[in-house]
Amino acid sequence: MSHLSVYADNRPGKAILKTSQFTDIKQSLEDAGVVLERWSARAEIGDDTDNESILAAYRHEIDKLIAERGYQTVDVVSMHPQHPDKDVFRQKFLAEHTHSEDEVRFFVRGQGLFVIHKDGQVFSMLCEKDDLISVPANTKHWFDMGPNPRFTAIRLFNNAEGWVAKFTGDEIAKRFPLLEN
Repeated sequence: MSHLSVYADNRPGKAILKTSQFTDIKQSLEDAGVVLERWSARAEIGDDTDNESILAAYRHEIDKLIAERGYQTVDVVSMHPQHPDKDVFRQKFLAEHTHSEDEVRFFVRGQGLFVIHKDGQVFSMLCEKDDLISVPANTKHWFDMGPNPRFTAIRLFNNAEGWVAKFTGDEIAKRFPLLEN
């Protein structure tokens, strides 16, 4: 189940808000400029569904976002506990960073923790299957896939180069709860 915890950025041990109510999560994130939506597949998605079939199942929603926001590149990324580079990727994404474009992810399966650092607050959003999150350009954030990652996500980019991060050098992510899976 999707879940949001909100903290003051100087009090990582005491949440201001904890909720699994989608409407409350959506409103809290919207107040921070973050978009959260729920999508449904138009076809059955199994564990062995290939990337092209995944994109086809969500083509209507993807095309709508492309038309609205001008995304140039769409792909599917998957991670599993046996991936040989999972620890390297996890550490890279755990460092606070920004992007010159929105970071848009739709979770087809599994889960991931997006953590947004904005206006003195930290929004720790556990995204699950059917969640689309869009973190605005130049917003400080990090992502945790946990020590045993298992997810498939659709990524949309304005930049044809894909994922390009500008790391802040702030070690704030080390002070906040991580995803345990």
